Amino acid sequence: MEGGPMMMRNFQVSKPELGKTRAHFWPDNKPLQTLAFLQNIHALGSGSFGTVRLVKDVNTDKHLAMKILNRRDASKYVEDEIVNHSLLRHPHIVHFREVFIHDDFLCIVMEYANGGSLFNLVRTQRRLKESMARWFFQQLILAVDYCHKRGVANRDIKLENLLLHTEEGLPHPLLKMCDFGYSKADFRSAAKSQVGTVSYMAPEVMKSCGRLYDAKVADVWSCGVVLYVMLYGVYPFDNQGEEQGLSEAEKVRRMLKRMETESYVLSPGVQVTEECIDMLRGLLKPAPEQRFTIEKIMEQPWFNKKLPPQAREMNVYYLNLPVPPEYQQPDQIKKLLEEARAVGGRGCVF
Repeated sequence: MEGGPMMMRNFQVSKPELGKTRAHFWPDNKPLQTLAFLQNIHALGSGSFGTVRLVKDVNTDKHLAMKILNRRDASKYVEDEIVNHSLLRHPHIVHFREVFIHDDFLCIVMEYANGGSLFNLVRTQRRLKESMARWFFQQLILAVDYCHKRGVANRDIKLENLLLHTEEGLPHPLLKMCDFGYSKADFRSAAKSQVGTVSYMAPEVMKSCGRLYDAKVADVWSCGVVLYVMLYGVYPFDNQGEEQGLSEAEKVRRMLKRMETESYVLSPGVQVTEECIDMLRGLLKPAPEQRFTIEKIMEQPWFNKKLPPQAREMNVYYLNLPVPPEYQQPDQIKKLLEEARAVGGRGCVF
């Protein structure tokens, strides 16, 4: 990892060439439109949300992931997920390709990340070395910074939603954020609902009960939990095995108390530098106004260690990169979702 190209592999252009680089980020300019262009490979996973399958674009031989939902499940959350995801074009965010209806199903096509999830990596290795944790954390913060500047807060940042992708020539996998099912865009109302995963949920979200909170500041807390779990292999505020028999409500109440008193353990058995601990403390401040901002994170020496000098320029570039007109626009997606919620056809996808 010493001085490696990291996430900048996808940003190998000089300033005079920036206006000529659409193809390098959107290499497959032709929209898929229907299943006729897709070959089914195998299932990747399933759950209450539907199923995800590995498919191949027969025009390019490129592997893609396709999330398949019953069209009648095209709820507000699904619409928010698709619209917000479609606004985001960044190397550390799984690329949205398009959404279409097929019989009774809504098909969401996106980039395929071939390395599994960060959760599985941490579970396999038990915990990551600080240098490796920083490698992933830097990429996560670049992605979150981009999302926030595009007006989108994720609200469900967790290891399971951070996918890995291996590329030839890179010493370690790239990180790619996925799953915007709970995301909130600035152009909608302010966040006040309790969404997300409890172990990663900021205290102000737990206490919201319909009150407004800043979803972007809550995302920073979740990033802190991700960093802690990578380093220590456990969740910072879960009480391991000492709360059996308690109701879920009481467990959450006790967890909230540990959050508010900053009662997490920095195990002396894990080698972590003071600079890294300072980062954790800044991320896991229970008071939102005292918590590190994204800008503050990016100022820290620990964050900037071995960060490619073009990283911030990369974010500026992608913030200014227009979506090609042939790609689905938010209004088109919303219209399609309205159609999906109408009574539709029969059949199966594959």
